[in-house]
Amino acid sequence: MTGGTVTDGTVVPLRRRRVIGLLAALALLVLLLLASIAVGSRDIPFAGVLDALLHDTGEGDAYVVWSLRVPRTAVLLATGIALGVAGMLIQALTRNPLADPGILGVNAGAALFVALGIAVFHLSSPGQYVWFSFAGALLATVVVYAVGSAGRGSIDPIQLTLAGVTLGSILFGVVSAMTLLDRHTFEQMRNWNAGSVASRGWDVLLPVLPFLVAGVILAIAVAGPLNAIALGDDLATSLGVHIGRTQVIVVVAVTLLAGGATAIAGPIGFVGLMAPHVVRWIVGPDQRWILGGTLLLAPALLTAADVVGRTVMRPGELPVGIVMAFVGAPILVLLVRRRRVSAL
Repeated sequence: MTGGTVTDGTVVPLRRRRVIGLLAALALLVLLLLASIAVGSRDIPFAGVLDALLHDTGEGDAYVVWSLRVPRTAVLLATGIALGVAGMLIQALTRNPLADPGILGVNAGAALFVALGIAVFHLSSPGQYVWFSFAGALLATVVVYAVGSAGRGSIDPIQLTLAGVTLGSILFGVVSAMTLLDRHTFEQMRNWNAGSVASRGWDVLLPVLPFLVAGVILAIAVAGPLNAIALGDDLATSLGVHIGRTQVIVVVAVTLLAGGATAIAGPIGFVGLMAPHVVRWIVGPDQRWILGGTLLLAPALLTAADVVGRTVMRPGELPVGIVMAFVGAPILVLLVRRRRVSAL
């Protein structure tokens, strides 16, 4: 009886906390999405936002909302989800709560191909080099995966991490050399490297969106097996989990998500690192609940950073990547100091 009472006393509050946490994250996300549509060089009252959303007249506030703010907000939503879920997956795969999608070389590969597109093909807009970015992210991840699984039946998380960090350093060195040797490439890469959603709209988002959706579906499929893998490879195998297949699916999902997000907005840090931390603190170590919370909290964090960037330097704005770096670094330090958040 005592054991049953203890179990009831611990499980029920956790379940309630999980539900309350997800509902709070959903409410926060909705409010921030509305704020993203309302705030800018020309502020629109919330009543005006709702009226414009319901009645697209093509003029005044309705034009600003539907032509500029809604596409940008959709980019924030998709990019935030992609970065957050990619971070959650790579942390679970490597069993490292400080892991970031960038350790697979995604950002470095994307940066190299964008630099090549700018220097060789004279590309000048996000819509033009989005596919270069995505192709670079895919190629870099394939190379890192080949090294991380060489001579093994499954991926070695440590070898995967070392391969990603090494390749990333090499590729970023090549990009730095290219940008220093060519002024035009330097100017274009400076804007892309800052991580920004300014001037990003449907033309950039829609071509990449199917890959992001596929990545989220794969993440949902492996959330359960990742719980078993966290218990150890031997126990996971005894529970019927195919470790090698799960690891491959995770790598593919991270590539689609992080590569797609980087192609859309450039390299943006801390979202994939911080959002799973916060969610894990609220819902516990169950990857299925972490995934659900990350789907809501990650885009909320990115949208909040973008709103702040549009507010602090009005009528100009700070790129969202810079805001995330300023805000994310101290918050992450506080989170890492908490044992419950850091443990996987």
